[in-house]
Amino acid sequence: MAVHASPSGAMSRTQTQRRKRIVQTAAALAVRGGVEAMQMRSVAERAGVALGTLYRYFPSKMDLVVAVVTEELDLLEGGIVRRPPTADTPAGRAVDVFLRATRGLMREPELADALVRSLIMAEVKMELDVRISDLVWRVATGALEGARAAGHGAEGEGEDSGTAAGTSVDRESTGYVLVSSLTSVWIFELVEILKGRRDVDEVERRLHVAAERLLASF
Repeated sequence: MAVHASPSGAMSRTQTQRRKRIVQTAAALAVRGGVEAMQMRSVAERAGVALGTLYRYFPSKMDLVVAVVTEELDLLEGGIVRRPPTADTPAGRAVDVFLRATRGLMREPELADALVRSLIMAEVKMELDVRISDLVWRVATGALEGARAAGHGAEGEGEDSGTAAGTSVDRESTGYVLVSSLTSVWIFELVEILKGRRDVDEVERRLHVAAERLLASF
């Protein structure tokens, strides 16, 4: 049984803190020993919660992997809002976002590999492509400036996935479709890194070529 939210749709402060502690504990274990070290019992013991409580928050190990990666994406979004890409072109700014995302995910390559494999096999629901595309679209179109002016919550509380500070994203526009296509290229290149077929420098060069073509009209 999943953790029940309050009538307002939000977890209580205690539940939120407990969930955060669990995710941070899982991330710490993964850093030291990879995905194999993220055993549910070990996570529960180190986080100071009962195993049954852990399963109420995260019904499976992969749900926990997704939570750890989602926190990394939250940090990425917060960092982008605080320190936006400074390249002169939309393509350059877009590549900056992809590279920051790549470096963030590759800090725990086994987690990234487990996540990508699960996404391909449709084992988990995580709109990684949508979140990254939304962020790149805002950076490329200049919509990020509105998010900076309004402020960006560290936890992203009360926001829809893929939006910062209430900034709306037009996912039906031609520009967004082009950005989404570029995100697909990035995910493929990420897989190539995980397979050892590319390094980050080569991926950066390839992304620049794709971005300059796809975002030429921005």
